[in-house]
Amino acid sequence: MTVVGIVQARMDSSRLPGKVLEEIAGDLMLSHVVRRTLQMRLVDETVVATSETSADDVIAALCDNAGWYCFRGSEADVLDRYVQAARAYNADHIVRVTADCPFVCPQEADRVIARHLNTGADYTHNITVWGSGMPLGSGTEIFTRATLERSWCEGSEAHHREHVDEYVGEHPELFRIERVDAPLHLRRPDLRLTVDTPEDLLLAREVYARLYEPGEIVGLASVIALLDKTPELVEINRHVVQKAI
Repeated sequence: MTVVGIVQARMDSSRLPGKVLEEIAGDLMLSHVVRRTLQMRLVDETVVATSETSADDVIAALCDNAGWYCFRGSEADVLDRYVQAARAYNADHIVRVTADCPFVCPQEADRVIARHLNTGADYTHNITVWGSGMPLGSGTEIFTRATLERSWCEGSEAHHREHVDEYVGEHPELFRIERVDAPLHLRRPDLRLTVDTPEDLLLAREVYARLYEPGEIVGLASVIALLDKTPELVEINRHVVQKAI
């Protein structure tokens, strides 16, 4: 059973264009995210899935230079991009990671994957907006290939195609869904660690500047401890409203 981590990345962004290639602590945000995905012990292969548009040629070139697997598909139909990438890499299970989450937690992702594989669930997550308690931007989710394929066949609304997981979330009667709650020391859904605005990027840069050591992974517990010690950092993006999914 092959578990493939698919990192979705493109240059277009409504609030912060080009954000996935913004620099954080001397490296690109996408590089940090891929490195964190590669740290997931239960992921067999990691693939960057970008679009076929010319604007995303730079992402494909980065993948080529870094030696990462890269798949190119639809720009707007992200669900189709995932399905086609899963087919191309013969994935039985697909871990979804977004390239604007430089604090995605590899250890908690492994807990999610283990729960998924052990229970035989169709979809397993520790997503903040669906009640896991994780800091926003630090969670992940995993689908069976059959679940993605069914979503692809039946999910016809625009938001189903853009957000990948919404058809599953809207139809719990069709799928076995498991939620992995955050452990107590990481249960901080009030913290915003995703990057969607200039303020989010500034916070990420400030945190990495204080905690990052080249070649190492910034631990989520260390991030939380830093933010509790320096509440002025939290104020940088406290006002940002999360886009509806």
